[in-house]
Amino acid sequence: MAGAEYENGFAAFENGVITAVGPMEVCPEGESFDAAGGYVIPGMVDAHSHLGMWEDGLGAEGADGNEDTDPVTPQLRAIDGINPMDRAFGEAAAAGVTTVVTGPGSANPIGGVFSAVKTHGRRIDDMVVREAAAMKFAFGENPKAVYGEKKQFPVTRMGTAAVIRESLLKARRYGEQEEPDFDFKSECLLPCLEGRLTVKAHAHRADDIFTALRIAREFGLNMTVEHCTEGHLIADLLKAEGVGVCVGPSLGDRSKPELRELTYETAKALDEAGLTVAIITDHPEIPEKHLPLCAALAVKAGMDKMAALRAVTVNPAKLCGIDGRVGTLETGKDADIAVFDRFPLEFEAKTTAVFINGVNITKE
Repeated sequence: MAGAEYENGFAAFENGVITAVGPMEVCPEGESFDAAGGYVIPGMVDAHSHLGMWEDGLGAEGADGNEDTDPVTPQLRAIDGINPMDRAFGEAAAAGVTTVVTGPGSANPIGGVFSAVKTHGRRIDDMVVREAAAMKFAFGENPKAVYGEKKQFPVTRMGTAAVIRESLLKARRYGEQEEPDFDFKSECLLPCLEGRLTVKAHAHRADDIFTALRIAREFGLNMTVEHCTEGHLIADLLKAEGVGVCVGPSLGDRSKPELRELTYETAKALDEAGLTVAIITDHPEIPEKHLPLCAALAVKAGMDKMAALRAVTVNPAKLCGIDGRVGTLETGKDADIAVFDRFPLEFEAKTTAVFINGVNITKE
């Protein structure tokens, strides 16, 4: 993990914030929870989820992730579609996943804003870590399939790229005007052009990944590659680009052509190439509670176990710009702590306690 590791240590917190971390010899007195020889780690972070956007067991009524009536919808905000009462939140928290970055799906070339939220709470406003964590772009099969069925532009990869370029060019010109007529879509894209809002680029195939990066260079965007299914085939080139990657979902079948290279070895190859790698569930593609399992399967495929643990803690926090609050156990950060009875990525590992903002949710 980032920072020090202690064979026998403590994490102290007050009012939901970590106040000290260190060896047991200097542990302050006061009310305590004994981890009883278990493993104490930062609460896990999923950099790419749709938790609360497609609600568990509700079908169409609970599907609020794709506003597929318009290919360009940057004005959409995840917090207006997330239902924190979805039982998958509680399951995720109980598994040690304390923060998720959740948002719109990949039907539209530009889908809307992802939000980083905690997995415990009743009102989404009280759970937000970062309301605007990223803007969703999508390349490849999904926009083609959605708008091809509608017989509406775009129906090709060229069309998808053109839609994104047109929107960014329009937003750039909008931003250059002193008193432009208000344009909600352009207004919402300005933070991307100014480098204040990361773009999450849904791209599985190598050619789609490079199209996303080409557009990022053209417009000076800060971008992470989401899914990155063929990333192991181009790891050296991605390293040269200096891009962060969010890998997954890898636990499933090759349900469409762009998944033909699907393998759990992708995360290992990208980590060994020197990239910052996050392992993701893409919930509900893989249930959020199985994020630790996804990391464990990456280890089974040859990934270093500590690298895999970083890929579900500090790395996703860094890639999503929330590492000032979560991802490591450090003074001043949120007291999001998961306690396991053994190394967290072992298949048999169970949580014995989970704290979110200093509250032991396993007692509630």
